[in-house]
Parts: sequence; C-alpha cells; structure tokens
Amino acid sequence: MSASQTAELFRPRLDEQINMRHPLVRLAALIDWAEIERTFAVSFTCGRGRPALPARLVAGLLYLQHTVDASDEAVVNTWVENPYWQFFCGETTLQTELPIDPSSLTRWRKRVGEEGVETLLAASIEAARRGGVIHKSSAQQVIVGTTVMPKAIAHPSDSRLLDKSRQHLVKAAEDNGLRLRQNDNRVAPRLAAQIGHYAHAKQFKRMKKAVRALRSRVGRVHRQVQRQRDVLPEAAKAKLQDLLLRTGRILTQAPKDKNKLYALHVPEVECISKGKVRTPYAFGVKVSIATTVKEGLVVGTRSMPGDPYDGHTLAEAPEQVGILTGMDRPPATAIVDKGYRGVEIEGVRILRAGQRRGITRTLKAMVKRRSAIEPAIGHMKMDGRLGRDPLKGAWGDAIHAVMCGAGHNLRLILAALRLCCARFGLSSMQALIAALLANPADRQPACG
Repeated sequence: MSASQTAELFRPRLDEQINMRHPLVRLAALIDWAEIERTFAVSFTCGRGRPALPARLVAGLLYLQHTVDASDEAVVNTWVENPYWQFFCGETTLQTELPIDPSSLTRWRKRVGEEGVETLLAASIEAARRGGVIHKSSAQQVIVGTTVMPKAIAHPSDSRLLDKSRQHLVKAAEDNGLRLRQNDNRVAPRLAAQIGHYAHAKQFKRMKKAVRALRSRVGRVHRQVQRQRDVLPEAAKAKLQDLLLRTGRILTQAPKDKNKLYALHVPEVECISKGKVRTPYAFGVKVSIATTVKEGLVVGTRSMPGDPYDGHTLAEAPEQVGILTGMDRPPATAIVDKGYRGVEIEGVRILRAGQRRGITRTLKAMVKRRSAIEPAIGHMKMDGRLGRDPLKGAWGDAIHAVMCGAGHNLRLILAALRLCCARFGLSSMQALIAALLANPADRQPACG
C-alpha cells in the first residue's frame, strides 16, 4: 500500500462529518447515478492515455452549476469550500484541491452532447418522482410554451459591428504577417463613439453620414486583406476566409434585411420579436419548454434554431416528454397559448388559451393553468442560467437549454425537501427517505 493510500485510510469520512439530513445529501440519494455513469461511459471508448474523470463528479458539477447559477470557474472553486457539494459529487473524504480544471467541463459538454445532458434531465425527473414532488400520472398533462434564450452578446448596433469587424481584420493581418497601408486604428473608434453620440441626441442625418464613413473605412481594410489572402498557407487561409465572409455580410446587409449577422463570433444568433413594450426584440435562440400542470416541473426542453413558428415546434415537445419520462406514448393533453393555432397532433388533445368549443368545466380549469408556465420560465431565467447563454454554436444552445431545465427541477426538489423537513420534523423525514430508498419498487410520495 502506498503512502497516499495509507494517509487516505486514516482520514475521516465525509458522512461522519456532515449533517446527513441536509437536503443536498437526500437529493444525492434520489438520483440514479448508475444510469448517468452508463450513459457517460459511451463517450470514452479509447483505452489509451489518462483515465477519464468520474462521471458522477462531472454530472454533479453540471447539476450544481445550473442549480445555483454559477460559472465553470465558480462551481469548481466553490466545490473545494463546500463539503456537501463534494458529497453530492460522490466524494467519500474531504478534498482540499480543485477536482478538475474548469475547462474540463467544456470538453465534457462536447463529448456527451445533447443525448448525455438529456439523461441528466431524465434523471432529475425520476428523482422528483422518487421524492414525491410529482406523481406518476403528472406527465400525462403538460403545458407547452416558448421563450427566448438570449446569447452572451452586446447589442448589435451597426457602428459596433463595423468597428469590431475592422479590429478582427487588423488583428488577423498582424498575426499572419500581412501589411496594411491603412488600418484606421485611430479614426474608426472615434467615428464609432461619435455615431453613438449622434443617435443619443437624435441627430440621425449626422449619424447616417458617420455610419457611411465608417463603413467605407472598414471596406477599405477588408479589400486590403482580401487581396493578400492567397499568399497564406491553406489552414490560415481558410480561417481568414471565414472572417472575410462574415465581414462582407456586415458590410452589405441593410437594416430591413432578413438573416442578418448580429454577432461576429456567434453567427447563429437570431433577432426574435417578443412583443413587449420594454424589450420588443431579443437576440438569441427560441426554446420550447414543457412543464407539468400542477407542480411546474420541467419534463421537456429543446432549442429551436431558425426562429420557427410556435405551432411548428409543438410536435417535438410531446415526443420528448414521452422519452424523458419513460412513458410508452406522448402525454394525453398539451395546454398551449394562442400562438399554436392551426396545429393538431395525433393522439394528443390540444387545449388552447381562449378555447370555448367543446370545453367542460374540468377542461376549462386546465386551460386556465396555461399561464403557470410563465413563472417557471421566469425562475429559470432569474434563478437559473436561461437568461444568458454563454456557450457557442447550435450544439451549445441545445445543451444549455436542456441543462437549464435540469437545474430548475433540482431547485424544486430541494425546496420540497426543505418544506417536508420543516413540516414533519427531521427524524420523520429521515425515516421516510430511508424507507423510500430501501423499497425502490414501492415509491410513495414523501410529503403525503
């Protein structure tokens, strides 16, 4: 036995130092970690090199990140300081060093993909069912709605996009040894600032004139770089060509054009009309969300690139709910708003807000519950990470949307565990959890 193993043998266990009735400890007992490890193991088939990180560690960090709205660096640093987080991630003794580099979370997201994070969402739904937060039949009636998940970009004004394109072109020319006769590093930033002053003062003629001048200077730099691209190696030439194409789009697009480029580093960003007075437009991607009618638990979430009509996204939502909840078929009833007009799904009853024909008193009460999805979306944006997507690319949008749903579910489960602890007492709650885990075949609601 090595010296490190001997030292580990005499260290006290975490379960002897922490409060085992803590909600996070009880939540760890409700999650099916074996299924998560089996799914994540598919991403690592190569037997060479350093062994992969424990799947429970990475899954636990992703869960905690979206539960408390923390960045990659913050969740890793807090993990060292919080013994309950360490126990949740599968550690048996107290750790005093960082478990992983924060960049490892980025690589894990790329490896597991959307299928892997959907396993995390399904595990959170099953944990809610085991803990009695939802009943087995709760997923038969769902509320479906859409919202905008904003991307982490600045407001895309013409002056900012033009000057940012010029800066990237000048930097690329310096990195590749290209010589520019004129880079406008002094004049262009002044023009961009002056355009903002003119817009604030509502001097739009002067503003448009300054925008034309800035566009001319950026076009001059663009042509200088374009003429010298052929002397570069193939790898550098391909990377520079992509930048030239994006800059060309910014130079030629008009205010009323469709499929405009709103960010140089994330070209997939879309301008989506929200219909609100304060924020009429949002720049990001549309997300479809499905929640249970009574509890508000997220049972399905998916990004919808291309800003499709809401009705065209309805068919995928019940299908995803049926897969994630383990049912043999989609939910029987889907409650939607008026934006889903004209769409019917075979085998699923669609109830729309304001619908009167064929509505009984029971169905009318269900239709009134349609607005219950709005506070769920609000909590996902304010308490979770749905309000700002830091991941790049369409795959990043898909992964981030699913993990925001999983984080919302964990917050609901933790709140229910705290409420049960206050209502029934610590000892009775501990006995209920112990009985629940001892008899997995006979699941009873923990809250009565």
